[in-house]
Amino acid sequence: MIETMMDAIVQYFSDFTWVKAVDMAGLVLGLIYLWLEFKASIWLWLVSVVMPIVHGYLYWERGLYADFGMEVYYVLAAVYGYAMWRWVRSRDAGAGEQAAERPITRFPLRLVLPVTLIGLALWAGIYWVLVTFTDSSVPLCDSFTTALSMVALWALAKKYAEQWLLWLVVDLVCAVLYVYKQIPFTACLYAFYTVMAVLGYRYWLKKMRQQPAGK
Repeated sequence: MIETMMDAIVQYFSDFTWVKAVDMAGLVLGLIYLWLEFKASIWLWLVSVVMPIVHGYLYWERGLYADFGMEVYYVLAAVYGYAMWRWVRSRDAGAGEQAAERPITRFPLRLVLPVTLIGLALWAGIYWVLVTFTDSSVPLCDSFTTALSMVALWALAKKYAEQWLLWLVVDLVCAVLYVYKQIPFTACLYAFYTVMAVLGYRYWLKKMRQQPAGK
């Protein structure tokens, strides 16, 4: 896989285009976003508004229509995520008091089954749309990563530590898919995301244990 990526990058620079410049810009924004997410910084949601514009153009040009639609969802989710992190009410906050930023918590076991069913329904629905209304050449993978990303982004907005495990699967599949679609910078970014998802999960668990009691 590494040799394939290197060959793709060499070929990539032999014919530089606007799409490739956008690909590189997406790489930079993605790294900034990843650092902010790793640190559990609320500013990641600001980058979440800018980054979808860059990636949306790229995905449309490469025929990844479900991923393009996902970028619209990302913008809306960024607003929701910021609100969830910034203005969540704590059980300990009094009436009319503004609570502290949302704490990191574990994914509730009671939500595993319903969230799984919702994810499968999204996958099936997006796959049907791609097959019926687009010329997508990778509808199965495209719909899978899009559906799981929607679930993972919701889990991130709730600040569940296990959101990293969902992104781990998404990032691994996307890295391979984007090599196939010949957008190597984005592929490298997602390969890096895959590694960071493991480190991020461990860091969030550590940070969760360091939170004040009762959070």
